[in-house]
Amino acid sequence: MTSTTNPAVVIYADGACKGNPGPGGWGAILKSGDNEKELFGGQPLATNNQMELTAVIESLNALKKTCSVDLYTDSKYVCDGLKTWMPNWKKNGWRTADKKPVKNMELWQALDKAAMAHVLRIHWVKGHNGHPGNERADELANKGVEQVLLKKHG
Repeated sequence: MTSTTNPAVVIYADGACKGNPGPGGWGAILKSGDNEKELFGGQPLATNNQMELTAVIESLNALKKTCSVDLYTDSKYVCDGLKTWMPNWKKNGWRTADKKPVKNMELWQALDKAAMAHVLRIHWVKGHNGHPGNERADELANKGVEQVLLKKHG
């Protein structure tokens, strides 16, 4: 008998910056059953919020089919944006309540597109508090920063 339910995936995503703005990195762990994949990358100039968003976008885009996703992040910005702000921004033409363009609009729109393909549940975890998935995602994000710095000074 085949199941019609979407595969369950757990994602731990984090961003990091050395300076804000400054060299930035993002990292993520994707887990499904016994499978685990680590992703990371970076940019020479970014903000922490941009890297937090990028970690989630890259994670969701790495999924090859529609999944049921439990996303864990220590970013209130990402949590609040996905749960509360984004629906209103979309209704208001990607403008805030005071009619200003949404900051990081291109990233939010990319996240919106990536999230639409999945059933997404968002979970906030306290950062740097010993949560294994979050700690590893933070290590990967910092690895992304290191990679950028090595290219810059290499």
